[in-house]
Amino acid sequence: MKILRLNKAGLPQCWVSKEIAATLCVKQQVVWSLGDKRSILHGGYNNEGLRSVLSIPPIIACEGKTSRQCLTPALSNRTLFRRDDHFCLYCGKQFPYGLLTRDHIIPSSQGGEDSWQNLVSACQRCNSFKGARTPEEAGMELLAVPFTPNIYEFMYLSNRQIIGDQMAYLQSRFRDSHRHWQAA
Repeated sequence: MKILRLNKAGLPQCWVSKEIAATLCVKQQVVWSLGDKRSILHGGYNNEGLRSVLSIPPIIACEGKTSRQCLTPALSNRTLFRRDDHFCLYCGKQFPYGLLTRDHIIPSSQGGEDSWQNLVSACQRCNSFKGARTPEEAGMELLAVPFTPNIYEFMYLSNRQIIGDQMAYLQSRFRDSHRHWQAA
């Protein structure tokens, strides 16, 4: 299980290991924390034979910059396919990771960018059929409008093992409480 690290204003920064979170707690760099399901780390024994125990909350807010810059999250096939819920946005079928490709709505050969708004998940068959054409040129309908995830949505997309407290915190700041495809 990873720990969700926030800045002191509550903006997600990254996922950290329990060990890094423990270091932040011990160094008293955690300003506030959330969550009931805590990770327990056992340390060494002291000269009285007592073992140290540290309880790590699932969400920690640490000192640091509180800038609210609107940065575009890093784009990878894994996060792109998770954004589209592993559906081909042309035929509407769901596929495992290895059978999906990234498709440029406006092809690279026509000046299309490698961006969240210009990329969708596509099965190999649909991507091959579409080729270096736009969906309109290929006579294909795009089933959803691609979007750039906000930082909360991106944190969800970038971690596969999110526990309830973390999911509730992130999901409360999604654009929709449960993101569904938007009609194109």
